[in-house]
Amino acid sequence: MAGGRPQLKRSFSIIPCFVFVESVLLGIVVLLAYRLEFTDTFPVHTQGFFCYDSTYAKPYPGPEAASRVPPALIYALVTAGPTLTILLGELARAFFPAPPSAVPIIGESTIVSGACCRFSPPLRRLVRFLGVYSFGLFTTTIFANAGQVVTGNPTPHFLSVCRPNYTALGCPPPSPDRPGPDRFVTDQGACAGSPSLVAAARRAFPCKDAALCAYAVTYTAMYVTLVFRVKGSRLVKPSLCLALLCPAFLVGVVRVAEYRNHWSDVLAGFLTGAAIATFLVTCVVHNFQSRRPSGRRFSPWEDLGQAPTMDSPLEKNPRPAGRIRHRHGSPHPNLKLNQN
Repeated sequence: MAGGRPQLKRSFSIIPCFVFVESVLLGIVVLLAYRLEFTDTFPVHTQGFFCYDSTYAKPYPGPEAASRVPPALIYALVTAGPTLTILLGELARAFFPAPPSAVPIIGESTIVSGACCRFSPPLRRLVRFLGVYSFGLFTTTIFANAGQVVTGNPTPHFLSVCRPNYTALGCPPPSPDRPGPDRFVTDQGACAGSPSLVAAARRAFPCKDAALCAYAVTYTAMYVTLVFRVKGSRLVKPSLCLALLCPAFLVGVVRVAEYRNHWSDVLAGFLTGAAIATFLVTCVVHNFQSRRPSGRRFSPWEDLGQAPTMDSPLEKNPRPAGRIRHRHGSPHPNLKLNQN
């Protein structure tokens, strides 16, 4: 950027690519997430259980809306929290840019598409980061729902909503001689409870709420760490990141305390969300930094920024340094300056 004027770059493919490629891919991901969660297109695997298994005999905690962290609250937090953080961060970066000597950032060009459409670097960064975040949010939902559909692991309150008839199933009651479960039930019609509650109680692994919270927190914490610039303090950004991690951890604790998930389900959800966020940040948005131009290779010395220079005595000599001239002005035919 010379003289404060932005660099312009013409591109006629940015709008068609956004409309016909990226929007279509995002729509497919949203449709697949909807099919996995709200329809029976992919039936849940029916996993068997042991008679009188105390692992799945916890009391029914009620519907999801009655939880201390209902799904509506989680969806609102994972949508609004990262969006506001990225929006404020990009606005602060646009209106209060860092000095060039402080952080060597490769500038982006303003893309001109057609005769009227201009896409400035702040707008492109905002759309890029929020678009990738939305894509990852629905991808995390797909991974969590696919894991639940494939495994069919029961929740801790599964037997409370299943209400199996142990007498008809041939399950003897536990006794001192048989303290543990001794028969594994695989009958498809073993449950006499509500089919909707039974189907929901078979979707425990991994925990979807934990996966969404871990994804949102990891993406936001990496954005804060890599983009925010705080002078004079080393504890502001770690404190903010830990404050973001605390609600996600509490969501997992509440899910276990209310007998809605096991610890293994919550940990698997945390790993799923954090892995997807890390992949998108490092491989897709390149740590929230501008990409280098592909036409030129940068040497390691150029990455160090502006280095101090020293004028050479030969550069101060106004005469050309190629040859030594005689006092009559004619160059010597054989003698040349040794520039080494």
